Amino acid sequence: MFALLSLIAPGLALASSAGGERLDLTTHWVGFAAVAVFVVAYALVMAEEFTHLRKSKPVILAAGIIWAMVAWVYHTHPELPPYLAEQAVRHNLLEYAELMLFLLVAMTYINAMDERNVFEALRSWLVAKGFSFRQLFWITGVLAFFISPVADNLTTALLMCAVVLAVGGDNSKFVLLACINIVVAANAGGAFSPFGDITTLMVWQKNIATAQGPVDFWAFFALFVPSLVNWLVPAAIMVFAVPNINPSGGGDSVRMKRGAKRIIALFLCTIATAVSFHNFLHMPPVIGMLTGLAYLQFFGFYLKKTSHKDHAGKTEDAEAEGQMGDPVAFDVFRKIARAEWDTLLFFYGVVLCVGGLGFIGYLALTSQIMYTEWGAMLNLSASMNATPANIAVGVLSAIVDNIPVMFAVLTMMPDMSMGQWLLVTLTAGVGGSMLSIGSAAGVALMGQARGRYTFFGHLKWTPVIALGYAASIVAHMFVNAGSF
Repeated sequence: MFALLSLIAPGLALASSAGGERLDLTTHWVGFAAVAVFVVAYALVMAEEFTHLRKSKPVILAAGIIWAMVAWVYHTHPELPPYLAEQAVRHNLLEYAELMLFLLVAMTYINAMDERNVFEALRSWLVAKGFSFRQLFWITGVLAFFISPVADNLTTALLMCAVVLAVGGDNSKFVLLACINIVVAANAGGAFSPFGDITTLMVWQKNIATAQGPVDFWAFFALFVPSLVNWLVPAAIMVFAVPNINPSGGGDSVRMKRGAKRIIALFLCTIATAVSFHNFLHMPPVIGMLTGLAYLQFFGFYLKKTSHKDHAGKTEDAEAEGQMGDPVAFDVFRKIARAEWDTLLFFYGVVLCVGGLGFIGYLALTSQIMYTEWGAMLNLSASMNATPANIAVGVLSAIVDNIPVMFAVLTMMPDMSMGQWLLVTLTAGVGGSMLSIGSAAGVALMGQARGRYTFFGHLKWTPVIALGYAASIVAHMFVNAGSF
């Protein structure tokens, strides 16, 4: 795609940017080679369930090759400042560090709750209630949609997936469909909240930084109905493929281990801390998440110091032993060690790869063509001029990643109405649901439900999800017509 766009505008080859420093390599052989490396790496990611090659390996290698080629080109131009490429890659590393640490804290809490039998207890409760797989499909979807605006789509997806894995057991079909439903619901729910998704955070932060940005805090909630449509349309179709049976296994009561409820409370406090850090202190949410990790660390210290008291005189009582937990003291760092490192390293590769393509000039070129040429070519009215480009942003975010795509749009800052800014916020937030690798939630669940939620398993339902994507755009244009 990038190579095709570069051929449309060949005059930009190896020319310096408007600032006179950064090279435009979109028609240079290095640019073409970088795109080829990226495409091959992504093809290997998509084929993971057939090749059994971990998805992090090809993208990490691709990231190194792309940035090595970029650095070599800048090294051969001594007239340019030598630190340009270094600064760019450091910026990408910072972006990755924020995402990785945020995800690491969320995974640690989920692993801690899993070790304390939280999800097993929830599974036994749901089974005892007699909920069928179809009812559980709706329950987890509704929870994902309404929790993600507060807790962010990534954390919500991980939490709901843990519930699905506990309840679904060996029923791989239910696990696959429920995970797809969770990804779509979490991304849709995050699209109408300023802190529900990284892209909405970026749009809102732009408003805070400039005091006259595109979308203020309350404007996001105009996307509630379109976001709801985006989830409900595919969910209403997929539910008929969910087995209409009850989960296997008895509903025998499972008791949570000591401290489980307090860890749940600390997780909620951590989410509140992350939201508060961003909402009131204008700090990155990851700072709040890491502060919340300290809550768990201190509580782990408390469990360690008091474990001998709880086990004293109770070792002969099997039921009490199960409630108290392992006699070995609770260790939060063991939970960190269980984090899905393949997923975390995959994010590194994607962020660095896409960052390299952006530094080469492809993202800016793509935005320029979409926002300045498409409207004129289609002879659209001024209010609808950016509509094709904003719809394409969602499709592009499913293939590349919504973060750098939205960054490119915000950097360009096209002159658009509030309705168009809300449209691009919606499409960038929900477009990634069309592919499992199109959003952070999808990638995280591929690691968490390895072998059961896969790229091709998700791909089979892409047409249905795309139908919801189209329906949400129509709903936005109808409900928020006055903002165009």
